Amino acid sequence: MPTTPLLKAGQAVLRWLFMLFVAYPLVLLGLGLRVRHRERLPAQGPAIVVANHNSHLDFMVLLSLFPFLSVPRVRPAAAADYFCKVKWFEWLARNFVGILPIVRGGAQKGEADPLSACYRALEAGQILLIFPEGTRGQPEQLAELKPGIWHLARRFPEVPIVPVFMHGLGRALPRGSFVPVPFQVKVAVGQPVPLLPDKADFLVSLRNAFEYLRGKVAPPAPAEEDEDQSGAEEKSEEFTKNVSC
Repeated sequence: MPTTPLLKAGQAVLRWLFMLFVAYPLVLLGLGLRVRHRERLPAQGPAIVVANHNSHLDFMVLLSLFPFLSVPRVRPAAAADYFCKVKWFEWLARNFVGILPIVRGGAQKGEADPLSACYRALEAGQILLIFPEGTRGQPEQLAELKPGIWHLARRFPEVPIVPVFMHGLGRALPRGSFVPVPFQVKVAVGQPVPLLPDKADFLVSLRNAFEYLRGKVAPPAPAEEDEDQSGAEEKSEEFTKNVSC
C-alpha cells in the first residue's frame, strides 16, 4: 500500500492516540502489568518479537511494553479473515493498531505469499509482532506452533527473534468474551532464539523458550502440582523407611 510522509505522520498520531486513550488505560490501569526483563525487547528494528496468543488484549499488552514514541514502528501481524471482513473495522485496525493483515492458509490456496507484508515491514526497519500459534488458543495454554515464523526467520537470518510469554490474558479476556475482567498480567521477555536450519528443530527450540518463560510468570498446572506433591511424598516415605531401618 503506497504511503506518503504526510500519511505516515497521520498514522503515527492515530497510533499514539490509541495508546493514550485505549491501550494504556486498559492495560496499565484496568489490568495491571508486571514485566520481567523488559530491557531485552529490541530498541530498534528490524526485529521480530514472538509471543503466545490467548486474547485480543495481547496486541495492547505487547504494544504497551515499548516506549511511547517507538510504537508507530511496531507492527502486529494479524489475521486478515478476522480484521479485514468489515471495511471500517479494517481501517481502524490498520491505522490505530497498525496491523499487518496475514491471510491464514494463503500459501495452500495458491495466493500471493501471505508473509509479504511482514517482509516489507522488516525491510523498512520495523519491529514485527508475531503469534506463532496462528490463532488464539485455550486460556493459558500454548497451542501448536505454525512453521510461518521459521520461513520468515530463514528469509531474514540476521534479524533477532525475541520470545515473550504473557500470563493472565486468557482469563482477563478469553476467546469468545467481549468484556475484560480485571486480572493482573505477567510478562516475561527472553533471550533471542537462534535460527536453526531444520524447521522442526527450530519450532521445538522456540517452544522450549516459551515453556521456560512460562515457568517464570505462571504457576504450575494442577497436574504438575499433583505430580510434584506425589514425588515429594514418595521421597518422604523412602526417607522414613531408611531412617527406621
